[in-house]
Amino acid sequence: MTSYVLKRLVHGLASVIVVIVIVMLLVYGLMNRQQIFTQDQQFSKVKANDRTVYMYQRWEEYGYLDYVPYGDYLDELVKKGEIDSETRNTVGALGRTADSDEAGVAEYVQKFTETYESKGYTVQRLKAITSGGRKIAEGGRPQLFAYRDKPLLGRALSFFLSVFKVDNIHYVPEENDIGERGLTFTWNDPAKGGDTFAPVIMGNGTQHKYLLYFDGKFPYIHQNFLSIQLGKSYSVNKGIDVFQSMTQPQGSLVYSTITYPTGLVENSADDLHTATYSAGSRASGDFVAARFADDYTITTSAKHSFSKMGFSFSVGIFATVGAYLLGLPLGIAMSLNKDGWFDKLGTIYVIFITSVPSLAYIFIFRAIGGATGVPTEFTIDTPTIAMYILPIVSLMLPSVGNLMKWMRRYMIDQMNSDYVKFARAGGLSEREIFFKHIMKNAAIPIAHGIPGSLLFSMTGSLITERVYRVPGMGDLMITAIQQYDNGVIIGVTLFFALLSIIAAVAGDVTMAVVDPRINFTNSAR
Repeated sequence: MTSYVLKRLVHGLASVIVVIVIVMLLVYGLMNRQQIFTQDQQFSKVKANDRTVYMYQRWEEYGYLDYVPYGDYLDELVKKGEIDSETRNTVGALGRTADSDEAGVAEYVQKFTETYESKGYTVQRLKAITSGGRKIAEGGRPQLFAYRDKPLLGRALSFFLSVFKVDNIHYVPEENDIGERGLTFTWNDPAKGGDTFAPVIMGNGTQHKYLLYFDGKFPYIHQNFLSIQLGKSYSVNKGIDVFQSMTQPQGSLVYSTITYPTGLVENSADDLHTATYSAGSRASGDFVAARFADDYTITTSAKHSFSKMGFSFSVGIFATVGAYLLGLPLGIAMSLNKDGWFDKLGTIYVIFITSVPSLAYIFIFRAIGGATGVPTEFTIDTPTIAMYILPIVSLMLPSVGNLMKWMRRYMIDQMNSDYVKFARAGGLSEREIFFKHIMKNAAIPIAHGIPGSLLFSMTGSLITERVYRVPGMGDLMITAIQQYDNGVIIGVTLFFALLSIIAAVAGDVTMAVVDPRINFTNSAR
């Protein structure tokens, strides 16, 4: 069994890699990259050459290409000691056209061009745009830069190598004066005032201040030693990693009495356990200096509502459990009353729920719910149990029909099997035959889908969450597609693909547990 599980996982991970590469090809290769500016308000504000430069900067942020402006090239030469700052300013003054460059400028422009063309870059120069004679128009300054599209395989390799990140005491650059680097263990969490028994491991030189800590939020033990990075969001949650977008709480702020590292006590929503390093941030103003004793000043805020994954899971898990509790008994009842009136009614429902487009019956349920006073949209700031009803029902009823159909089929197949006839001939009661043989054997294929149903509760439903405004995973994916947020699309796709692998393997293991006769080894017995 162990070797089989490992083999399936390896094959599954290989499949995930192929899926991500295909998605990257679709996103970066086939989609018009101009589309990312359709909802970019800043894009409409910049003009002339500045607009072109802005486009290439954004394309680099989105992962389309590597972009190197001429100024960055000169700054790099200063760092290497090849030129001084005065020379850098002199040779950085581009003429309005290439022909009007001074001799020194032309020399370094030529070096820049040769350097990056030899690396496969395309060098582009934009001449100055004037208005009203010799006056340079707004955004019309001359520009020089080099760019190169990122190769697909290199982009995929970089993505997978950065999925897992291990925090360490060398995260902060060596030139930053942060004192002694290392890890510190204490029994009393400073984030809780320092007088509360709560073991914590803290770091200095690490990205996160708190590497291991306890609190009253599930799963109660939290760690930042190992973090998952699925890529940054560029529009949905700008600058935030996709995994954080999926797992961070939402809603209004939750204020509590906070004791800051300097000893200042204040009613605040800052979550000190999320503090990360930002060079020079403590010196940015009195507000920060009054609260923090070092540059671990960047924190997230405590919020009262579920994360996107939490909303999807809370809706999905109730829909899944309800579907099994309702669908399996109905499927059994249909099989026991084969061709009877109950079987016919059940068949009508199965045909209806599988043939009608999901969007149609979701809007039907939404209209019925709205007419009866049931909330038809989620409200994060004023959550109620009633607002979960319609999404759960919309997700549950199709699954009920599917389970009814398959349970009925498996039950009838087992009831018509030869071993049932032999059991009756052997004198077993119908009750014993039903529970010890028919029911048990019919449940084996059903058991295979249980882990997948539970795991996919976390992924949400694209249509249902959109219709009922559920701020979950499905809504996140649709929003990312609409806003051409490539980082979110790829990150969420990876998450969904990994869940699919785990669900398939867990389903096989569940079948083997339910029926010990199932053997996944290659050896013959």
